[in-house]
Amino acid sequence: MDNSIRSRRSLMLGVGSAVVAAGLGARSAGAQTSGAFKPSRHPEDGWLDQRPGKHRIFIDAATANGAGEAILFANNLYNSHKAAYAGGGDADLAMVVCLRHFATAFAYTDAVWAKYGKTMSAMLNFTDPKTKEAPATNLYNSPAYGLSLPTLGNTIDAVTKRGAYFAVCDTATHFLSAQLGGMMKLSPDEVYKDLSTGLIPNSRLVSAGVMAVTRSQEHGYSLLYAG
Repeated sequence: MDNSIRSRRSLMLGVGSAVVAAGLGARSAGAQTSGAFKPSRHPEDGWLDQRPGKHRIFIDAATANGAGEAILFANNLYNSHKAAYAGGGDADLAMVVCLRHFATAFAYTDAVWAKYGKTMSAMLNFTDPKTKEAPATNLYNSPAYGLSLPTLGNTIDAVTKRGAYFAVCDTATHFLSAQLGGMMKLSPDEVYKDLSTGLIPNSRLVSAGVMAVTRSQEHGYSLLYAG
């Protein structure tokens, strides 16, 4: 083999090794960058770290049906953990249910539904399965409907007593206030006051439900979607 062919072959092998090395180096640098990522902590999200429990679960509901399923899923998780894990109990689960978008209406008490239920029912296309009329109470807090609601007889109060905590979308609450105010010829500020002070127990307003969903994962919660 003459010297020119030998030189070209050596050059090609050298270039190939350099390309492979560069690729491995880039991959290693990318892995280091990814592994080094640490999300910022904000005082507004501090409540996520205040929920007691060994396992963090965040259930995201964005529809009227999803709100009911979220109650069912929370109850199922409590039951399954207790039945399947030795010594497992409700206190082991840090359970947060997020009611946002069209699920937000079910974060309000019976008093709110008594005043605004007819209009909210029309907005949500949600009616009482027994009467086929607009509900005057929060049906997801009633055990009387059994399989006719997606809660399957479970209630907000029942899962709250087991430790469930509710994050309620403030953006959706403002939107509902504006819509209800316009449809009922009321001041949106008056409606917002009724809604924001008429939340179900063990709940809090969060700036936006979608934000709470993303931040919960940065705080170590496993995400479950109900909808």
